[in-house]
Amino acid sequence: MSSIKTLQQMCVIFLVLLGISFGQKPDRVGTTAANFLEIGIGSAGVSLGDANTASINDLSAIYWNPAGLAQMENNEVLFVYQPWIADISTVFAGVGLVIPDVGNLGISIFGLNYGDIEVTNMDSQEGTGEKYSAADYAISLSFSRMIVSWFSFGATAKYISSKIWHSEANAFALDLGVQVQTHFMSYSGQRQDGLKLGMSISNYGTRMQYDGHDLLFPVDIDPDGNGNFQNQQGQYKMGQWELPLIFRVGVAVDPLVFENQRLTLAVDALHPNNMGESINMGAQYKINSPGTGEFFLRAGYKALFLDDSQYGATFGLGVKLWMAGSNAVKVDYAFQSLDSFGAIHSTSVGFVF
Repeated sequence: MSSIKTLQQMCVIFLVLLGISFGQKPDRVGTTAANFLEIGIGSAGVSLGDANTASINDLSAIYWNPAGLAQMENNEVLFVYQPWIADISTVFAGVGLVIPDVGNLGISIFGLNYGDIEVTNMDSQEGTGEKYSAADYAISLSFSRMIVSWFSFGATAKYISSKIWHSEANAFALDLGVQVQTHFMSYSGQRQDGLKLGMSISNYGTRMQYDGHDLLFPVDIDPDGNGNFQNQQGQYKMGQWELPLIFRVGVAVDPLVFENQRLTLAVDALHPNNMGESINMGAQYKINSPGTGEFFLRAGYKALFLDDSQYGATFGLGVKLWMAGSNAVKVDYAFQSLDSFGAIHSTSVGFVF
C-alpha cells in the first residue's frame, strides 16, 4: 500500500507543477534552438492531432511519452518518412526491445535535412555559385517499465546536434513520462479498459551554442597604430539557446466498445516554453479482424486555442497485419494541414517480432 500511496503522491506533485506552468503566459516565440524536436514522430500520433500522451503504446512513445514504451509486448522496429515544408525532409528510425523482468528499451535516431541552399552576400544576391547545407539530428536511448500493473514510468536521454554549413551546436536532454490506468469509465471493470492519464516533460537539457570557422573574421585590433594588425583573427561569440521544453498532460478514454471494434478519444494539453498553451484532440476507430490484423481510422485537430496557429485538422489510417506467430507488419499514413504552408504527408512502416 505504501508504494501505491507514493505513486499517487508523485502524480499529484506532477499535476501541481503542470498547473503552475500552465498559469504562466510566455511570449517567447523564436527564443529556442533545435525546434525540429517539436515535430511529431509516427504517423499514428500525427493523425490524432498529436494527442498521444495517454494512449501511446508502441515504439513511437520514444517521442510522445517514454512511459508508453512499457506497453510494448513484443520487439518492434519503426521507420518514419515525413517531407516537411520548403523541401525539408525528416526521417526517423528506431528499435524497441522487450527485456523480461527488467523493462523495455528503445534506441532511435531522428534527423532533419534542409537540402542544399544557395550562398548569397551583398555583392551576389542571386548567389555566388556555392551551396551550403544544414541538418539537425537527435540520438535517443529510452527505458520504460511497469512499476505496478496500472502505472508505468519512462525516461529518454538524447544527444542533439544542429549543423549549419561549418558551424555546429550540441546539447544533451532528458524526457520523463508517466502513464496511469484507472477504473473510471471502464466498460469491463478492468483498469486497462478505463480512462488513462499521461504526463510528460520533453527536452529538459543543456543550452546550445553555435561554434565553427564560419564565425571567424579578420579584424584590425589597432586601427590607429602602426603595424600590420589588420588581418588578426576575430570570432563572433554566439549566445546560448534553450531547447524547446514541452510539458504535456493527456487523457484517453474508450466510450464505445464492441466485440471487435473500439473508439478511442484523446485530449492533450501542452505548455511549451516558446509559445502559448494549446489543446490537441484526436479520435481513433479500431477494427480487429481475428487472424488477419487490425485496421484504424484516425482524425484530430492540433493546437486549439493557440494564437496565430498554422495547424489544423489531421487525418490518417493504418493497418497491422499478423504474420507467422506473433510477428506483424504495421503501416500508417497521416495527413495534416499547415495553413499557408500547404499539406504535410507522413508514412510509417513498422515490424513487430
